[in-house]
Amino acid sequence: MTDTALRRTSEGLCLLGVGIAGYLTYVHYAGLHPICEIGHGCETVQTSRYASLLGIPVALLGLISYILILVSLRLRGERVLLAGYSLGIVAFGFSLYLTYRELFTIHAICTWCVSSAIVFTLLASVSSCRVLRADSARASTLAPA
Repeated sequence: MTDTALRRTSEGLCLLGVGIAGYLTYVHYAGLHPICEIGHGCETVQTSRYASLLGIPVALLGLISYILILVSLRLRGERVLLAGYSLGIVAFGFSLYLTYRELFTIHAICTWCVSSAIVFTLLASVSSCRVLRADSARASTLAPA
């Protein structure tokens, strides 16, 4: 895949993530119950003590993360690529932690949260491909002829 295709894939994933995290952020601040396909799992997870970090809803943190990654995809340069990659990896790790909490502490599954975790997993994978691709391209230009 070309870098352009990987970038567009990442942009699509970010837009999907913005939709998911945006919905959960809206539900939080509007005081609504999220639509949930599996019983009351979404409501249970969204009202648990793990639904916020330092008083900030994790849905809002996810939304901000998706937006920042999307912005990084619109910019050029190695530092921007690494910043977007780093943010994606941190978000992926945090999603893993939250999924662990859903399964083993809260004992409820939020389909929206799982969907966001899947999106962050795919973003981390595509970002890794972009970074490896950029690194190998840079290495080939530095190699003696």
